[in-house]
Amino acid sequence: MRINYNVSAMLANNTLSNNDNRLSKSIERLSSGLKINNAKDNPAGLAMAKRMNAQIKGTEMASQNANDGISVLETADGALSEIQAMIQRMTELSTKAATGTLTDDDRDIIQKEIEQLQKEIDRISDTTQFNGQNLLDGTYGIKAYTTNNDVKVSNVSLDVLPKEYEIQALSWTVKDEDTGEMEATFEPGEGFPSPNASDYNINMTDNYVTIDGPSGFSMTYAINEALVFDADGKPQAGDIGGSFKIDVTDVGPMRLQVGSNEGQIIAVDIPAVSLGNMGIAKIDVSTQEKAGYALDRLTEATSFINSVRGKLGAYQNRLESTTENLGVVDENMTSAYSRIMDVDMAAEMTDYSTYNVLVQAGTSVLAQANDRPSTVLQLLQ
Repeated sequence: MRINYNVSAMLANNTLSNNDNRLSKSIERLSSGLKINNAKDNPAGLAMAKRMNAQIKGTEMASQNANDGISVLETADGALSEIQAMIQRMTELSTKAATGTLTDDDRDIIQKEIEQLQKEIDRISDTTQFNGQNLLDGTYGIKAYTTNNDVKVSNVSLDVLPKEYEIQALSWTVKDEDTGEMEATFEPGEGFPSPNASDYNINMTDNYVTIDGPSGFSMTYAINEALVFDADGKPQAGDIGGSFKIDVTDVGPMRLQVGSNEGQIIAVDIPAVSLGNMGIAKIDVSTQEKAGYALDRLTEATSFINSVRGKLGAYQNRLESTTENLGVVDENMTSAYSRIMDVDMAAEMTDYSTYNVLVQAGTSVLAQANDRPSTVLQLLQ
């Protein structure tokens, strides 16, 4: 028997120390509910889980962004609903003014109400906001610029590609002196989807010219009023005086981040809902003929509002689908994250019980192993 080195006690102490470490880790997992508490527990699993967690948080925020976008569209659509109701009222008034039973004095009274409705439409367009940002004044419409100071781009459809376009000539004439109806012609140049002017429908109301072409191509231009109207405010024939270019950009639409990665966006184009774009800036029902022409223009204005509301409704449906998809992605990613990070409490409790018994047994055995050298004293008696 040896008393200088108690190997049995050393073996028992090492085993007890290992079991105590396992018991401590088991207690840590049970108290936190996590399978991985430190990088040393599972380096690869921790790296994967943290990437998943970042994507989960990003997905949750993207879902909130999509819901905010839906709120924006609902706000804009509510304002457009009121504008549409006012256009309907203006249609009713113009219909009344177009009948032969009214005098010009009666039509002057009707004209005053129409002017007030026009001012209210302008006010709604200029002041409809979400989170302090204007929605209907063209802030979130596609931006385009021209090389001619007398021509401004008022509206561009989403089907117009962002590049440079050229109009070689643009002129207009007065079609009806009594009603002020006008018609315009133009020669398409570089960039336009078709080089033939016959492939386009060009419409002019007041100083606004709209060119509709193949594949949803549409541009509206506002021409300097000094070129279109004389000193008395009456329309006159004229032209731009040479060619000019239009630079259509991809800047303007509201960009909604609907994903946790770069580039996962939805661009929402909200055109300017102005009297000029609707073609009713200078509605006049002071005579029976003008009231009849006003009805045509109000019909076009109704079509414009219907088109914008239809576009916003399509965006809203898309965002609702996006929100539902993000919810499914979040659910699946969270489930995968849980499988990596969360501990199985039943299995861990079994391990805890095993380690606890082993520690208690090891403690008892170590006490006995430490007591073994004392038996040598019996040989010395």
